[in-house]
Amino acid sequence: MSASTSRRYPAELRERAVRMVAEIRVEHESEWAAMGRVAELLGIGTPETVRKWCRQAEVDAGARPGVTSEDSAELKRLKRENAELKRANAILKAASAFFAAELCATRRRVDRGRVRDRSCRVVAAA
Repeated sequence: MSASTSRRYPAELRERAVRMVAEIRVEHESEWAAMGRVAELLGIGTPETVRKWCRQAEVDAGARPGVTSEDSAELKRLKRENAELKRANAILKAASAFFAAELCATRRRVDRGRVRDRSCRVVAAA
């Protein structure tokens, strides 16, 4: 991926580009032409970038169906939180298994005369 395609543009520039497209649309034969001109004027990589910003602005305004920026950010946050909780849960399960094994080993040393089942409970010797 080249440097121009991976860079982030400030929110102010995105908002300005969307406003400019709306303002100069009537001066061009198509919306795409207006987007190309705005991309050129603002030094944005391609008109496709401006098109995506315009479509997302329409979704955010409720004029087009889709996932709003706010919902997308919330979903991203929740996925990140879910992944962190899964990692914490895995660590706790591993620690629980480790300490349970240690507890069983300690009990075996203390109660050598008694027979224990797999869950470390004392069972009657047959």
